[in-house]
Amino acid sequence: MDDSVKRRLLGLSVIVLAAVILFPLFLTGEGYRERHLESRIPVAPDMPEIVDMKPQTQLLPDTSKLAPVQGSPEKVVVLVEDVPEKEVQVKEKRPVVSTSNDKPQLDEQNVPVAWTLQLASFKDESNARALRKQLVEAGHKVYTRKNANLFKVYVGPDMQRERLEKLKELLQNDFGLDGIIFRFTTQ
Repeated sequence: MDDSVKRRLLGLSVIVLAAVILFPLFLTGEGYRERHLESRIPVAPDMPEIVDMKPQTQLLPDTSKLAPVQGSPEKVVVLVEDVPEKEVQVKEKRPVVSTSNDKPQLDEQNVPVAWTLQLASFKDESNARALRKQLVEAGHKVYTRKNANLFKVYVGPDMQRERLEKLKELLQNDFGLDGIIFRFTTQ
């Protein structure tokens, strides 16, 4: 045999012998040791005793009638030039409460229906802001929304459509704006 073939066979036999001896050492798992951590989980607490409690509900007082004003009416001293002091009896103060029993309408999901009045749509946001500023200065509840490329100006919302229709007429007279009444949504 040729010397180079002999060297190759000798090298191959050394590699095979080393693999046979060393390979099982790597596969025994002795080189890897798993760390075992102590368990620090506390013992489960005892279950509490279950107590049956009956709810105690009390009826709320009826608030449909106005409560009487307590105490005496206030006395006010009025000072007027060249007139001696006078004591003026002030009438009993009662809160201003709407006497209309208009309940809001509910939709099929029992959600109150609110209405809003759209006054204008602008391509330019500065025009929408200017109109909103005028309406706010006049004392109206105003908001704007961006829809696609338009800025829309709304007045409201209100639970009663009739009030918005009256407001629509008022704004027509004051500002010359003819609005459209829509159902109010938060989107």
